[in-house]
Amino acid sequence: MTPVELSRTLLHAVRRAVDDGKLTVTVPERVVVAPPGPGGCGDYASNLALQLARPAKRPPREVADTLRSYLVGVDGISDVVVTGPGFLNLSLGDAAPGVLVAEVLRRRTRYGHVDAPDAPVRPAAVVHLHCPRELRALVVMDSVARLLRAQGVPVRTSCAAPPPEEWAVVMDGARVDATPGALDVTTRPVPVGDPDAVLALGPDAGRWALLHPAPHDRPRTGADEHLVQRESNPLFRVRYAHARTRALLRNAADLGFVPEPGPTAGTEELTSALADHPRVLAAAARAHAPDRLARHLVAVADATLPPLPAVLPLGDEKPSAAHRARLALAEAAGVVLAGGLSLLGIDAPDHL
Repeated sequence: MTPVELSRTLLHAVRRAVDDGKLTVTVPERVVVAPPGPGGCGDYASNLALQLARPAKRPPREVADTLRSYLVGVDGISDVVVTGPGFLNLSLGDAAPGVLVAEVLRRRTRYGHVDAPDAPVRPAAVVHLHCPRELRALVVMDSVARLLRAQGVPVRTSCAAPPPEEWAVVMDGARVDATPGALDVTTRPVPVGDPDAVLALGPDAGRWALLHPAPHDRPRTGADEHLVQRESNPLFRVRYAHARTRALLRNAADLGFVPEPGPTAGTEELTSALADHPRVLAAAARAHAPDRLARHLVAVADATLPPLPAVLPLGDEKPSAAHRARLALAEAAGVVLAGGLSLLGIDAPDHL
């Protein structure tokens, strides 16, 4: 069961409880699931019961226990535990990582996107993003537009004045209208101090320097920070992790085996990060905050690198189901990293 399917299962549980008269609430349009927090357990957790408690006029624990009765025994869910004030903690069983990996590999770089046919509510009007004639504002607005479109939201962008031609280095082909409309949402992060320093970093490092910090933080533009090929550089870690996954696929092909999703013991941190990707994309789009996606990609990369040495067989060892499953997980991680970087307008090369 994928995170999207689990969210739908939770919604179905609410509908059944309402139909049976066990809850008197309006069924929400969507439910967010995420890795359990401190004190939680299982594969995913949701604060759905806490959200419904007030309209239901019942304590959150009672709401959670009611929903639990509709979730226990559902195909794909092995256990449901209520913790804290009313958090639902759901275990999906040993097959969950393999199912997740299969979903990522099926959707490829569109994993976490909301395709038009699946969009729960089609916006009534185009969201109009507007920004001042400032380099960072333009780059942030461009990435916000990509995130919103990935969530099925139609977007139009405009700038207070046409940007200089030299800014095209970091604009990644983005086009903006110079005429504001009636539905402006102004993007106004802290401006970059020296645009020329950003342009000198090149398209990828330049965009990362502007997008990785939170909008209220002033970006740092030093080449010694963004162009160095070492672990202290977050962008390098993200692109290096992606390149390593691609190299493993090439090496595995030389050895005659291909990825096959399945159980992968000891990789919980990585599978949790991959499962959280759709939630991060949705949250970054809602908040107009591409920095959230950038930090998430760093977390995915940091969780990707430790399991990679165990992907290929050693010496005379023959490729096994475990090797194929670990290779599939590595490929899924690379797909998520590449897809996330593309939403930031940054390239994910196969070789570094």
